[in-house]
Amino acid sequence: MPTDPRALRGDAPLLDAWLRFHEEPPTPFTIPGHKQRRDLVGDVVAGDVPLYAGLDTMKLTRGVLADAEQRAGRLWGAELCRFSVGGSTHGNQALALAVGRPGDRVVVARTLHRSMLLGLVLAGLVPVWVRTEVDPTHGLPMGVSPSAVETALRSAPDARAVFVGDPSYVGTVSDVAGLAAVAHRYDVPLVVDAAWGAHLGFHPTLPAHALAAGADALVTSAHKALPAWSQGAVVLASSRRISPGRFDSAVEATATTSPSGAILASIDAARALLERDGAALLGPVVEAVASVRRRLAEVPGLVVLDGPAVDPTRVVVVLPGTGADGNAVEADLLRAGMPVEMADRDTVVAMVTLADTSPRIQALGVALAESVDRHRGPARPVVSSGAWAVDPVCVLTPREAFFASRERLPVERAVGRVSAELVAPYPPGIPVLAPGEEVTLDAVDALRAARAAGSRIAYAADVTLRTIDVVAT
Repeated sequence: MPTDPRALRGDAPLLDAWLRFHEEPPTPFTIPGHKQRRDLVGDVVAGDVPLYAGLDTMKLTRGVLADAEQRAGRLWGAELCRFSVGGSTHGNQALALAVGRPGDRVVVARTLHRSMLLGLVLAGLVPVWVRTEVDPTHGLPMGVSPSAVETALRSAPDARAVFVGDPSYVGTVSDVAGLAAVAHRYDVPLVVDAAWGAHLGFHPTLPAHALAAGADALVTSAHKALPAWSQGAVVLASSRRISPGRFDSAVEATATTSPSGAILASIDAARALLERDGAALLGPVVEAVASVRRRLAEVPGLVVLDGPAVDPTRVVVVLPGTGADGNAVEADLLRAGMPVEMADRDTVVAMVTLADTSPRIQALGVALAESVDRHRGPARPVVSSGAWAVDPVCVLTPREAFFASRERLPVERAVGRVSAELVAPYPPGIPVLAPGEEVTLDAVDALRAARAAGSRIAYAADVTLRTIDVVAT
């Protein structure tokens, strides 16, 4: 397996171009302004090569990006494929623009990332919300059920698409094949935000990726589960229910005109690595995670997410039964040099990828178990996060509320008014309040509880939650 990017040479056209740029450096009279000099601001610009007049000519005469995108499309079995340097955020918003027109209704899983909600604002789409099922034993989402989507489509037969997120932020997976079957009975596309699942489908123990399960479009972050630069993502689709012209126009409308060649090359390299060595790299990771889960399951009171409906590469533990505070556990892990993806009072989420080794994963398991025992206390009840549990009360469309005049009110006076802003605990960035929704006491209580449990409140004008921006009357 490669330990040097040159080992992938010939399999990744964008990576080839990136290597060639460094092997035969030009004297550019183009952007970027650092001109490859590291003596000005240091190595922070090392490796930064543009697409235009970098990996390709200014007129893109070599076609290396198109070649790389076609290879990725073939790997995932998609007719349409575009690389993004704007993360899955860009992909989600592009697909919102691709599937409908302003005023069209779409069925949307409420636990989707904020980027999709802002995609609804950009496209002027009207959401018909569906909730994920929450497992009462651990208070975490288990995915949207096909029956819930069926009910939503029956209530909105004019809906133009179904948007879901799978796998979830905590690694639970849905019945994507069942969701696709329901959507296709109504002849609408199923669009899946698989930001956390770029590895799915590339080892026998992993669930199939969404396109293989029947979805019509898939957005995934190459930088989350694969070894690509931050912001690298892939947008894939079938042309049966999504117009190729609208797809390309939507991607271009929301993309930068100065894409980073380094990010693009890293997506291409990650794709080539996944195609050639993905199963060999993922196998030991799956085995190590299974071993760690067994070890953690022996810790009294600790709930470990496991089973066929959970991504086999994720380590997620639920703490109430131990009495330990996840913020204290996180502090221990930080001191040990092991930052985790998420930690609040009740949950710790560790993101494991094919770049991890068995010793590193085992060390995480030991550190987690020791920290939980160190901070053990009286057991407390499982409380589901407001990100999974609060039902929105829709008053205006997201677009209407986003562009409406607004005023800032103390939170007590804001209850009963219409929110003009998006407010979410982060991570995972799933809104408890979105533009156009009534500010309910349940939503306020859920946000305050998340803040008290150690979550950062994101995107709000006032992250202390003393005030909320509402639509002016």
